[in-house]
Amino acid sequence: MQIIDAASLAELTPYPALVDALARGLAHPVTSPQRMHLDPTGEGDALLLMPAWRKGGLMGVKLVTAYPGNGARGLPAIAASYTAFEQATGEVVAVLDGTELTARRTAAAAALGAKWLARPDARRLLIVGTGALCLPLARAHLAVLPTLSEVRVWGRVAAKAARVAGMLDVEGIAAAPAGALADEIAAADVIVTATTAREPIIASGWVRPGAHLGLVGAFTPAMAEVDPALLARVLLYADERDAVLAKGGEVVQAIAARLIGPEAVLGDLASLARGGVPVREREAITVFKSVGFAALDLIAAELALGRLPG
Repeated sequence: MQIIDAASLAELTPYPALVDALARGLAHPVTSPQRMHLDPTGEGDALLLMPAWRKGGLMGVKLVTAYPGNGARGLPAIAASYTAFEQATGEVVAVLDGTELTARRTAAAAALGAKWLARPDARRLLIVGTGALCLPLARAHLAVLPTLSEVRVWGRVAAKAARVAGMLDVEGIAAAPAGALADEIAAADVIVTATTAREPIIASGWVRPGAHLGLVGAFTPAMAEVDPALLARVLLYADERDAVLAKGGEVVQAIAARLIGPEAVLGDLASLARGGVPVREREAITVFKSVGFAALDLIAAELALGRLPG
């Protein structure tokens, strides 16, 4: 049995290869049941079980804990582990660092959405949010969108945005802290949000024609990063359609307000991977809404273990 730590996992799943693996892996059937959500303390903490398998290939389960109160204890709020098995026999193949796996597959999925949906001449990338996904999202998008040449980082705390931009700059990425959010939204070609906002922080009118948005936060119906009204005038895609219709904050809220219907979600990563990439009009606004699903973890593990399907 292999043990793959965070550093080794990063080496085994470079973003260009991981994005390509997701595109190829989702074109083949993956069984991905709904995740199980438990509250082991009875105080709003969470234990999530996320299984997926490919017939005759690997089977995996990600275990995730989310304890919001851990910040006050000086502990991380999120922890995760991933165990891979042989689907046919149930034998344990490997245990992988689940936190690194989650960050990398989430960033790669958003980058894949942008690769398929953003304008091919996109130059300016705006990352909204300075949490754990900020750096992975920037790196993944830059790895697969070769025309991007500028990065701006916005956060509620300016010092954090400056620190993250400085880290990217050290890596040779032309990055700078963002100015006023409305101005930055209006200037960006690709906007990626990864916040825990419960109320919209991006107004519909700020988004210019031709922009692409990757909405990675707002993973519960009660959350929202952008004004749900925006979704009435965009081409909307999901990482996984049923999951987004059930949990994707802005999408759920827009449907509840009758701004859109479920049919507004035009497709998801699997349908795009199977040949459904649209012809993009230059002035269209595209949105990729992500809430995460277990097939992404499985494919990332397949890449790390050299087990991608042919």
